[in-house]
Amino acid sequence: MHTISALPGNTYAATATAARFDLYVFIHKALREFMHHTVAAVGAMDLDDAGERADVLDQVELLLATLRGHVQHENDFIHTAIEARRPGGAADTAGDHVEHLEAIANLEDETHALRTAAPAQRALLALRLYRHLAAFVGENLLHMQVEETRNNAALWALYRDDELVALHDRLMATIPPQEMALVVRWLAVALSVPELAILFADLRAKAPPQAVEALLGVVRQQVSAPRWARLAQAIGREA
Repeated sequence: MHTISALPGNTYAATATAARFDLYVFIHKALREFMHHTVAAVGAMDLDDAGERADVLDQVELLLATLRGHVQHENDFIHTAIEARRPGGAADTAGDHVEHLEAIANLEDETHALRTAAPAQRALLALRLYRHLAAFVGENLLHMQVEETRNNAALWALYRDDELVALHDRLMATIPPQEMALVVRWLAVALSVPELAILFADLRAKAPPQAVEALLGVVRQQVSAPRWARLAQAIGREA
């Protein structure tokens, strides 16, 4: 797994490249928000409140399932694209993904153990889950930074932007509505209003109107009234 010392000296070089299509930026913002929120929820969980305990553990399981799906999306589309034109070019992050899937399985086991534990065992198991989940999130933050720099640099060297947009569209076409709604729930709070406007302009161009309206409904439930008003104005919609 990556450590801080393993990050390249020119970590921000890729992000300094102007006007290139970035496959990672929106989804990674959403996943960072989802991960941070979930770690905090586990740390603050009232173990004596059965409803809260169940809700938090449900969220942990949903996060882990989402991250497993994200790994698969990147393996199937982004890594495949890099390897097609630069064999071995995605080897480092592909190796990380193998370790991530093992860690996800272990965290799922820990979540189940806490869910079914006797009251006397809960505090110790909750602290174990909190620490292991936090460590896993920390590794993922470093991993995503590598993807956003090294992998993006490879993609930009190997593909034109129209090819990357087409790759992104093929990936998006595989995401079922329920998963898309979950992602948009976290995008709503992770992206800036201008970024959300870009997202919904793209969705309006490519998705059925009823699907777009459903996703806008998800956003509206997650954001403040002033933020919603700014987004509605940006996309030309009544607030």
